[in-house]
Amino acid sequence: MKYAHYSFAAVFLFSFAVQSNAQTKHTLNIDEATVFLTGAELVSTASVSLAKGETEVLFTNVASDINKQSLSISASGGVVVEAATFQTNYLAPATVTPRAKELKDSIENVAERRNELNNKVTAILEEITVLQANRKVSGENTGLNVAELTKMLDLINAKMEGYLNQKNQLDRTVKKMEDLLAHLNSQLDEEQKKDLLPGGQLLVKFYAKEATTAAINVNYVTAGAGWSPTYDIMAENASSPIKLFYKANIHQSSGVNWNGVKLTLSTGNPNEGAQAPNLNPWYLAFYVPPASGQDFVNAAKSVEVRAYKKPLVDNSEDMRPFRGGAYSSARNLDNANETSINNYVAVDNAGINTSFDIDLPYTIPTDGQQHLVAIKKYELPATYRYYAVPKLDKDVFLQAQVTNWEDLNLLPGQSNIFYEGTYVGQGTIDVRNLKDTMTLSLGRDKKIVVKRVRDTKLRSVKMIGTNVSETFAYSISIRNTRKENINLIIQDQLPVSNDKDIAIEDIDRDGATYNETTGMLQWTLSVNPNEMKTAGFGYTVKYPKGKTITNL
Repeated sequence: MKYAHYSFAAVFLFSFAVQSNAQTKHTLNIDEATVFLTGAELVSTASVSLAKGETEVLFTNVASDINKQSLSISASGGVVVEAATFQTNYLAPATVTPRAKELKDSIENVAERRNELNNKVTAILEEITVLQANRKVSGENTGLNVAELTKMLDLINAKMEGYLNQKNQLDRTVKKMEDLLAHLNSQLDEEQKKDLLPGGQLLVKFYAKEATTAAINVNYVTAGAGWSPTYDIMAENASSPIKLFYKANIHQSSGVNWNGVKLTLSTGNPNEGAQAPNLNPWYLAFYVPPASGQDFVNAAKSVEVRAYKKPLVDNSEDMRPFRGGAYSSARNLDNANETSINNYVAVDNAGINTSFDIDLPYTIPTDGQQHLVAIKKYELPATYRYYAVPKLDKDVFLQAQVTNWEDLNLLPGQSNIFYEGTYVGQGTIDVRNLKDTMTLSLGRDKKIVVKRVRDTKLRSVKMIGTNVSETFAYSISIRNTRKENINLIIQDQLPVSNDKDIAIEDIDRDGATYNETTGMLQWTLSVNPNEMKTAGFGYTVKYPKGKTITNL
């Protein structure tokens, strides 16, 4: 089927949603959504019957904040798209946040319960009125002896007291409900300020040589959407492969619901722009002090005023008036690949950006909330090690090291860590600073005990000539209470001097590797079950007498 493509970067008119003189009205079906990290491209379709000549069609179910430069409308059967006007549909039903809906439901329930209690109070008041009337009649009835009259009045008073107590209790409960309703209504007023934008509509003028039914495609980019990556990382034990579940948190507040759409997730961002920057020459100049007021006066006296005539009409290309009409667009849509979560997701990383084509239909409401979508599942061979920095944290961490991660198309994001079937906490994946190996932290292992203490016996301060020499020593103990052998990396550090008057001497690193530039110490240890091992290090800092090193 042949389509004529048109873009409308220059023919947008924004207006209120008053009923136009459109001959027909159609709802666009949102079929596909390519969600970028910020923004989304929506692909919508409709089948429209057109009369011969010009026909105006009002399309509804359009996003509220479309990018006018991105709008592309196509029609089949040789139908010409002459013009398009965007309108915000303020008459459409308002979209509220899920929290606002929850508050409205709560207000309705509390108000209904309060009304029931008020009805009970009314009934009790009626009973009290009857008792008061009976007490008066009984008091005036001289046919009763004193004992009978007293017994009747006591009974009436007892019932009266019971009713009054019930009324007081109900009044207190009603008062609490009134207070709760006031708080709920205040919260609702605050939440309704977050109500999402109404949808839009497009008024499009078509021209057909003959009466026909045309297939219409409408594509555009909306800013009210986006996605962010999240990961589930699972390890059964310290020898099994890592299972990595790649997921996406998708949100959209475009003003229209995406019902059963085909999703594509892209790592691109159309808001960044496509034009590459250019460097201009970098000219150096001497600093010139600001001119004084007298300098301006002297300069004004020496200026020769020249008259000039400015053309009344600017005939440059940019100033020519727009004469309407349609513009041909060479924009082509990439059809998402249909595949059979791994059997339903195809990854395309042949271009600059990576895209994930998800073949399962998804519904994403326009509520601004995060909706979790599964992307891919990976099973990754891993080597495990234990890692500790006792200077900063007393616990030992289990880490999995993964190679060949480059082909996974990962983005920086939060991760949920599960080990031995238990959730152990959150971590992060940041591939921006990774090299050959990706290290995943799997949480703390309390069965390996590491303790770092300062050795006070080897601590000393000596005056040697004009210098002070301070000696420091630390010991680290490791105990493995697990039932299997472990490989443990321990890191610590020595101070580093950037001042020629401060010297680090007499370094004892007890077999640790040492980086002189950073001062980093690292021990690689193999510790058997129930074995205790130790490591330690020491150093001397020499500096001039009379000076103090603040962070020693």
